[in-house]
Amino acid sequence: MTKLTHEAKGTFAIAPTPFHDDGRIDEKSIDRLTDFYAEIGCDGVTVLGIMGEAPKLEGAESEEVAKRFIKRAKNMQVIVGVSAPGFAAMRSLARASMDAGAAGVMIAPLPTLRTDDQITGYFKQAVEAVGTDIPWCLQDYPLTLNVIFTPGVIRKIVMDNPSCVMLKHEDWPGLEKISTLRGFQKDGSLRPLSILTGNGATFLDFEMERGADGAMTGYAFPEMLIDVVRLSKEGKRDAAHDLFDAHLPLIRYEQQPAIGLAVRKHVLQKRGIIASSAQRKPGSSISAIAKSEVDYLLSRVARVDRRAHLQPQSSAAG
Repeated sequence: MTKLTHEAKGTFAIAPTPFHDDGRIDEKSIDRLTDFYAEIGCDGVTVLGIMGEAPKLEGAESEEVAKRFIKRAKNMQVIVGVSAPGFAAMRSLARASMDAGAAGVMIAPLPTLRTDDQITGYFKQAVEAVGTDIPWCLQDYPLTLNVIFTPGVIRKIVMDNPSCVMLKHEDWPGLEKISTLRGFQKDGSLRPLSILTGNGATFLDFEMERGADGAMTGYAFPEMLIDVVRLSKEGKRDAAHDLFDAHLPLIRYEQQPAIGLAVRKHVLQKRGIIASSAQRKPGSSISAIAKSEVDYLLSRVARVDRRAHLQPQSSAAG
């Protein structure tokens, strides 16, 4: 597998971790999910992220999940989330993942970081721990991690650490941040950097116009992300926005705090991609009323995008 570089672009699906109803890792659903991402044309897959329930896995399980995705990914690049409270666990997972063929790793800040010096110092230590030979993606997600990166801090992290080749941009509001970072590149104060965006794709339409290279998020219809990224790059603005707008109500519903992953897994199960919508405990679930609301939203999306035309009840085989 080729290593991650600053030229990475397109759509990297954030993969959930499939579980059986009793909490065991579901290897067959991992394979089916990976095959699905490849078949629809994803450029890469990011595993063991926040929506991948990584903190609920033991160290050996994390390696098992990462290696399973990597082995199945074929031509897709796999980025492995290695964030951990301690650097020993981070290094162990990073080295094991790269040895298995991962393209790179993703590192998020500790939620306790506050000052700019603390933030930049932390990532310098993290890079020293995992090794400067491993390309990595910086995760900027203040809504969940409560750590604020200014554009200047991001620039310093990237310039101080040559192995940082990608930013996962998930600030909100964050459109001006993308414009500022691209401005740094134009004036020569920031080296080339891949910028992929998250936040459940809530602002993907305008993020692409501000200079993002693509999407790295986990919406239940990654085909839409692929199409919006492509249409935006082709300059087909209205077509990109029309498709995005059709999915936006479901995107919004999936972005609800606490139950968002339950909604996403529910739809992926309805699509026959994963066998169970179960999360490992502690986890959330959605009520029968919520499921009916999702069905209604799917029926509305299907008016524009037939890929959302799903039967009220469906599950993965085998």
